[in-house]
Parts: sequence; structure tokens; C-alpha cells
Amino acid sequence: MTTETTTTQTTTTSGILLTDVAASKVSALLAQEGRDDLYLRVAVQPGGCSGLRYQLYFDDRNQEGDVARQFGSVKVVTDKMSDPYLAGATIDFVDTIEKQGFTIDNPNAQGSCACGDSFN
Repeated sequence: MTTETTTTQTTTTSGILLTDVAASKVSALLAQEGRDDLYLRVAVQPGGCSGLRYQLYFDDRNQEGDVARQFGSVKVVTDKMSDPYLAGATIDFVDTIEKQGFTIDNPNAQGSCACGDSFN
């Protein structure tokens, strides 16, 4: 009798990433707030032209199941429902003549709309 063993290897994409430029901008904004108890919360919510939209805001509340990551002095938190949608996503900050603000490059997004704030 021959026994066959099959091994399955699953590669998981790491969680959300914050570029150094984005971390510096978040750090500067937090310094303006004058509070050291705030962190950047990134969430995915239903809505927008494509079905889901991103929310980035400062928060001081902890929710059950939060996933926290540290980027230098900046703490980034995602809730347990949003975290899978954001696996491997990179948050950057751009400051050009055409656009200023945070951008999210999300490999999980199958499509997005022209506004750049929503995806599916």
C-alpha cells in the first residue's frame, strides 16, 4: 500500500504598507494635532462608484480584531473586515502640480473609477 502526501504551500501577501513619504506626512499631520494617542486608521467601506471605498482618518479607539502595524513612529490600524481587502496595498503621499494627497495602490482591486477613491 502506497501513501501519497500532498503539500500545499500558501503564500500570503503581507499587510498594508506605508511608504516613507506617507509616514512622514502622517507624522507631520499628527504633530499638528498635538496628540500622541492618535493613529492612522485605514478602512474599506461599501460605497463609491465602484462598490467599495477607502477611508483614512485619525482615530484613538480600539476595536476588537484590529490589526496594527508600525511604520517608524506611525501606527496604522485596520479593522478585521478591511484587512483582507488591503493585503499588499501600499499607501503613498504625492505632492505634484496635478495632485496632492494620499494614494492607495491596491493589488486586490479588480477595477476602480476615475475618482480614485473607490474600487471593486
